[in-house]
This record gives sequence, C-alpha cells and structure tokens, in this order.
Amino acid sequence: MKCAIVIPARYASSRLPGKPLLKQTGKYLVQHVYEQAKKSKIASEVIIATDDLRIQAAARNFGANCAMTLKSHQSGTDRVAEVAQNLDCDIFLNLQGDEPLIDPNSIDLLFRQLIESPDVPMATLATPINDEKDWMNPNCVKVVQDQKGKALYFSRSPIPYVRDGKPDFSQRPSPFLLHIGMYAYRRSFLMQMAKIPMHPFEKLEKLEQLRVLGAGFSINLGIVEERTMGVDTREDYEKFIADYRRFQRLNAA
Repeated sequence: MKCAIVIPARYASSRLPGKPLLKQTGKYLVQHVYEQAKKSKIASEVIIATDDLRIQAAARNFGANCAMTLKSHQSGTDRVAEVAQNLDCDIFLNLQGDEPLIDPNSIDLLFRQLIESPDVPMATLATPINDEKDWMNPNCVKVVQDQKGKALYFSRSPIPYVRDGKPDFSQRPSPFLLHIGMYAYRRSFLMQMAKIPMHPFEKLEKLEQLRVLGAGFSINLGIVEERTMGVDTREDYEKFIADYRRFQRLNAA
C-alpha cells in the first residue's frame, strides 16, 4: 500500500505573511516540516503543494518535490486532493506546512489508522487534555471516541461534559481528548469529499470534519501522548527559533 504526505504551503498567511519562507534558523520553515516528514518509515512520497512560485523555488533549492496547485482552493484538503489526482498512491496524509516539530512517529501512527482498518476512509489524531483551560477554550477542538477508536463527535465545547464534580485530567486512558488537525484519507474518499454537502453541525461549529461524520462516514482516531507546537504567529516562530537553537547547542556539546 503506497502512502504519500502532502504539505500544503500558502504564502499569504493572514497572521504571519510569508510564513513558509521564514528562515531565521538557516532553513525555511517549510523545509523543517519537509525534513521531519521524510523521516516517516511508511510514506513513499513527500510533496509540498503550493500556489506560489517563491515557495516552489525555495522547495527546489533544498531538493523537495513540489507540486503547483490552483490559487482558488479554499482549504488545504482541496490542495491535497488536486495533488492526489495525479499521484498513484492509496493513502494521502495532509500535513500542515507550519508544523516544524512534527514527530515522524505520529505521522506513521496516523497512516496505520487506515492501513489496519480497510473499511475506514479517514483518520486523524488526538492527545489527552491536561488542564481545564484547554478543555474550556473554544479554540481548542475536543473529540470523543467510541470503544473501537472511532470519533463520535468533535466540538469547540467541553466534551464529554462532567455533570457531577470536576473533570479528572490525570485519567489514562483519558476521556478528555484534544484534536490535532492532521488528517489521512484514502484516495477514493479524498476525491469524494468536495462533493459531500455541508452538514448543519459543520456550519454551527465551523469544523469541516463534522461534514464527514454527519454524512455517516467513520473517522479513526490515533492517540499520541503529546502535541507538538505549530507556528501560527510571530511569537510562535520566535519560540521555535529559541528551542531549535537550544537543541543545536545541546547536540554540539
């Protein structure tokens, strides 16, 4: 079974313009993501998907495979689907271009959610919630799963709701899970996704994955113990630079 990682990379980020090409570590941000993705033991292809010639030139500069896609795409999923049309692979993993610290083991865990469950069309990741602040934060998407590891529902609200007492975030396995926005799709399902009508719950929560559940499809859930830091803002990038330089100094010692 052939598996591919596609890294959608846009230049026009609203919160951090030109984000993929930031280079204060000596490497482009998208290069860090690409190099982590290449450590996957399962992926046979790693491709950067962009609509910007500057990103294409940078990708070529550090030896990455890069596909030019339409500027009209509304989401990274649409960009991945365009790449999938021209690539003979069975499973496609959508890895955001702002995840420079992504663990390759998490990538392979996500691939295995589909490799080992041939009846499931889509998979994603989650991690235990460790404090009430994240549980209550509407910007932190929560997910609950069934006994077979399939997602039951995603929400910006705190789920499952604790009617009596307070939530215990030390439980393992934890019933309180934070969604990690990385997805794997079977090629055939990825081609169908754009044709699935928006579900009322998707409109309310503004969560695209509810379109899939609402249409009756299953989503497998892989659980990782920790989430890695993404880069959304200038502050996030400055923290990544500091952590990267600290890591380099420790390795050189």
